[in-house]
Amino acid sequence: MKKIAVISDTHDILRLEVVSVAKSCDGIIHAGDFTRESILDALRPLGSVYVVRGNNDRMWTKHLKDTLRFQIGGVSFFLTHDRRNVAGNLDGVDVVIFGHTHKYFQEMINGRLWLNPGSCGRPRFGGGLSMAVMEINEEDHTWTVEKIPIPG
Repeated sequence: MKKIAVISDTHDILRLEVVSVAKSCDGIIHAGDFTRESILDALRPLGSVYVVRGNNDRMWTKHLKDTLRFQIGGVSFFLTHDRRNVAGNLDGVDVVIFGHTHKYFQEMINGRLWLNPGSCGRPRFGGGLSMAVMEINEEDHTWTVEKIPIPG
């Protein structure tokens, strides 16, 4: 069983609650908008980190991609910051993760999970703070997702 912290939109705030959850996980997926390299630097020692550049990320993120495809525990992911940048061809993709809106979203669409963990940095647009934890069963490539509200 692999446990993955899914976060987005930290916007130069790495909350203790987020770090505490991430420390209990095997890896971290960040859907962009760090705004400071120190946020990414603080996450790296906690486990494998999969990241993309967000619209507020500046020059230091030139080495980061806008989209990323990868696998964890036999589950195939497509990661981007803005849902509008999701590839037209998602063949073989099990989970699409995005951020940008600061609002939690989780829905199965055409047989794949679409997940926005919400913002774990700054609340915006009337929403609260949140992240997600995904548990992946490596034997049968299934997963569960739990929304984690963050006080703020």
